[in-house]
Amino acid sequence: MKKLFLASKNKGKIEEYKKLLLNVNCQLYLQPESIEVEENGITFKENAIRKASEVSKKTRSYALADDSGICINALDGKPGIYSSRYAENDKKRIERVLSELQGEENRGAFFIANVCVCSPTGNVILESEAKCFGNIILSPRGNNGFGYDPIFEELSSKLTFSEMNNDLKDKFSHRGKAVKKIIPQLLKIFA
Repeated sequence: MKKLFLASKNKGKIEEYKKLLLNVNCQLYLQPESIEVEENGITFKENAIRKASEVSKKTRSYALADDSGICINALDGKPGIYSSRYAENDKKRIERVLSELQGEENRGAFFIANVCVCSPTGNVILESEAKCFGNIILSPRGNNGFGYDPIFEELSSKLTFSEMNNDLKDKFSHRGKAVKKIIPQLLKIFA
């Protein structure tokens, strides 16, 4: 069975990917702690490519990376590529967003994910992007997920990502949609 490294140190993310890649015949691993990748791209795509390429070269294995974040209309698209660095932890990031949106009526937002897979030599072999639209609610709801999930209410379901079970979140989420686009090619690569 071929190895596939997830270019991330986020344990919440690997659990999500284990479900998304359930039918792909690969062993999924988090990137080794010793590998540091500087996310200094100016787009989600650049950051995803940088992460996947670095991890694939250093592990000599296939690597999958995503760069994702939340873009809020009233904040001119912020936090955007700085979503994970908007404050020191999830709780403080949520507090900052809610504080910056205080009194704001336009609470429209979207999550975006850019997914990239690199070969063991660091070359990009698959890419995908997807968005999920919704609104930022006034206070957190739900107990699942991570990041901005408790304050992002998906448009059609009227549920926050934190209120959704994993199957529902995979159906609606930006990451789930982006990964689904590349599953047919992943099945061939890892056949």
